[in-house]
Amino acid sequence: MDTSGGPSHRTQKGHLLFLCLAALGVVYGDIGTSPLYTLRVCFGPELGLSPSPEAVLGVLSLVTWALLFTVSLKYLVFILRADNRGEGGILALMALCRPEESRTAWRAALLTSLGLFGAALLYGDGVITPAITILGAVEGLEVVSPVFHHAVVPLALLILLGLFLIQRRGTGGVGALFGPVMALWFAVLAVLGGASVWQNPSVLRALDPLHGLRFLLSHGFAGFLVLGAVFLAITGGEALYADMGHFGKGPIRLVWFALVQPALLLNYYGQGALLLRDPLASRNPFFLLAPSWALTPLVFLSAAAAVIASQAVISGAFSLTRQAVQLGFCPRVAIRHTSPEEIGQIYVPSVNWALLVATVALVFAFRTSESLAAAYGVAVTTTMVITTLLFHVLATRRWRWKRAAVLPLTAAFLMADLSFFGANVIKIEHGGYVPLALGAAVFLLLSTWKRGRTILARRLEDESMPLDLFLADIQRNPPLRVPGTAVFLTGNPYGVPGALLHNLKHNHVLHERVAILTVVTEEVPAVSPKKRLSMEPLGQGLFRMTGRFGFMETPSVPKLLALAQDLGFPNDTMTTTFFLGRESLLPGPRPGLPRWRKELFALLSRNAQSATAFFGIPPNRVVELGTQIEL
Repeated sequence: MDTSGGPSHRTQKGHLLFLCLAALGVVYGDIGTSPLYTLRVCFGPELGLSPSPEAVLGVLSLVTWALLFTVSLKYLVFILRADNRGEGGILALMALCRPEESRTAWRAALLTSLGLFGAALLYGDGVITPAITILGAVEGLEVVSPVFHHAVVPLALLILLGLFLIQRRGTGGVGALFGPVMALWFAVLAVLGGASVWQNPSVLRALDPLHGLRFLLSHGFAGFLVLGAVFLAITGGEALYADMGHFGKGPIRLVWFALVQPALLLNYYGQGALLLRDPLASRNPFFLLAPSWALTPLVFLSAAAAVIASQAVISGAFSLTRQAVQLGFCPRVAIRHTSPEEIGQIYVPSVNWALLVATVALVFAFRTSESLAAAYGVAVTTTMVITTLLFHVLATRRWRWKRAAVLPLTAAFLMADLSFFGANVIKIEHGGYVPLALGAAVFLLLSTWKRGRTILARRLEDESMPLDLFLADIQRNPPLRVPGTAVFLTGNPYGVPGALLHNLKHNHVLHERVAILTVVTEEVPAVSPKKRLSMEPLGQGLFRMTGRFGFMETPSVPKLLALAQDLGFPNDTMTTTFFLGRESLLPGPRPGLPRWRKELFALLSRNAQSATAFFGIPPNRVVELGTQIEL
């Protein structure tokens, strides 16, 4: 009997439709708002390119094949294969590469540095995307009437301020509207572009890649520089991979090929057809596609799409920060969950306010999306190059693909990436230094924290007492045992925690049950519940416990202790005391880091969120014991 139309099948189709709509609202906001400014920048006064028929067809051809090759082939077909148990993004890709490289320390360090630098550059993207998309949308008011010229910057700043202020409330309610709004946005893109193409179908000749090749050859270095503006059409490509874990590769691919790519191409070709009819339309070809009666509604719709694109980038920065904290590259920061159902909906106050300040500063400094385009692209092209290199390592060393097949593929991807990178490098002196400087600053902080924590762990390990010696000592000289449970958190499960030794030395007592707990973040998005906690009795009432979490999970010590009860370790929160060590770091002459980086690490350590809050420990059950350590 045929059951293909049964309830289960309908449920699956409904779930797929929901995922597609959600992916449309979150994943494609950045690349979906690129038509607002891409062709305007290509034919803007900075590049000095006049919209002649040959130039229009050439630029359109380059935009077409940038979308088809870099986004459709590279990201949708190949990069999306690199999922770390369903999760994507450059840190997940780095984590996939590193296990195979752990036998070679320098190679592992190089891969880590590449991944970390690529992630750091995404913060620069998180600053520029809200500024350029919202400015590009609000600038449509100038097409409605020139009297709105002086209102563009204040209105853009007002929208940005509102956008960052609502982050603390969570985006669950707003997020439900993202998909339908973006569906309407892409439908409008297709209709506006299709109507223009219908009036001048000769523009479809730009599908021939030879037009793009002839444009580059005939315009020489000036044509090469235009690639920096063409790249604006694909700046959201990295987001497709980063958001894979939220929706899955299937819905992301389906939405791209069925709706987003056709709508984008139609709109770009529509703008091209308009330029062929009226070269003066180059001042704002996107908004001039619309009839006069539709301009004001289109400005409002564009602003809504720009807000959605910005929201996706901001949420991505929050998610990236959580991953960095869990993987040990970033100090503990306050992370608030804004939804009881969706683990991915989080709010990171420190990141939110830093992005707000930087974005507002950019709007004040550049004032137009056309000027801001000079700062856009350098960071993203660098990240794309790094993604290609990491993918090559993954394909050859982890997946064991044949080098004869991988090398030509990597070479082709790198040729495209490096061409865009080279064209964007010219922008550095005109504002491209902004995202690079932001990325370099973030990379310095992340790498300093990681290196500092490694050195600190080594110092603590060198100074710690081996557990077997401690157990033998308390067996020979039993201390006074008091009722209750003591939990000592430590990064070294094989040594005696400093807090335990300090407590025994100063208070001369030991609880009847003692747990030495180490919380480990695995380089996978989530850990199976069966592997969450392991426990080993050590004798003398001591137990060694190891709790494991993925880099997309929130660690919780109370949850681990609840699991410990099932493994035979009785404990009650009201009779459990948590002992934490707090290190006071003293930069000294010992090797490992330059003194200024030791000072920076000490500053980061002092301002990190407390372990009590980070691990969800009841604060009224915590005892902190401090120690001074020379770095």
